[in-house]
Amino acid sequence: MAELKNIANETIRREIEEYVERPDEIERNVELFSRTRPLMQEIAAALVEGNDGAVDQLTKKALDQDIDALEIMDDGLIAGMGIVGIKFRDNFIFVPEVLACARAMKAGMTYIEPILSASGVKPLATVVMGTVKGDLHDIGKNLCIMMLRGAGFNVVDLGVDTSDDEFIDAVEEHKAPILGMSALLTTTMPNMGKTIEAFIDADLREDVKIMVGGAPVTQEFADDMGADAYGKDALDCVAVAKGFVSVQA
Repeated sequence: MAELKNIANETIRREIEEYVERPDEIERNVELFSRTRPLMQEIAAALVEGNDGAVDQLTKKALDQDIDALEIMDDGLIAGMGIVGIKFRDNFIFVPEVLACARAMKAGMTYIEPILSASGVKPLATVVMGTVKGDLHDIGKNLCIMMLRGAGFNVVDLGVDTSDDEFIDAVEEHKAPILGMSALLTTTMPNMGKTIEAFIDADLREDVKIMVGGAPVTQEFADDMGADAYGKDALDCVAVAKGFVSVQA
């Protein structure tokens, strides 16, 4: 079994020790970083610190060393963003820090995305994402989108204040098998249920899997609204989406 001391990078060891509290997440991160190259750990550490310049340079360095783009994305960028997601969920960091980390991930993905596109790697599936009608909050949604794209999904971002018709039109236009809805306000949460009802009325409910999330959202609420799944954070969002794909395969 991997141990924290097996991780070469001091920053990553400290981040896990100080900020990752759930036993399953500690085990997952220790296992992950124990097997990754030191350079991947450097990329992840720079991303966690929100250092976009360092991520830019380290990503280029990794590519110059002929390290596979998928490895850089999975073991460096996504691994680092996973820690960011945990820290944001558990209130160790807040919006400004998340935005800095998002810029850092974008700096790395600027090099990775063209390589993956040129290699003909097909997306796992298309996911339509949006914040529900009346809600203008998008930090959590944007974090989910970043993680989904990094995990290999094509994501259509509808932004905030999204109406039922906009969700339906996007799912139909892009033939998306997955829809994700976010809400941060208790007053806008019921609009998730209204959107699900709109899909039923449009005779499209059976064609799409619907996941919901956001700070006030719970599993019980998701069940009551008729959603297919609830994602408690960005990491869970990716796991849910991958679960949908495996079921459909």
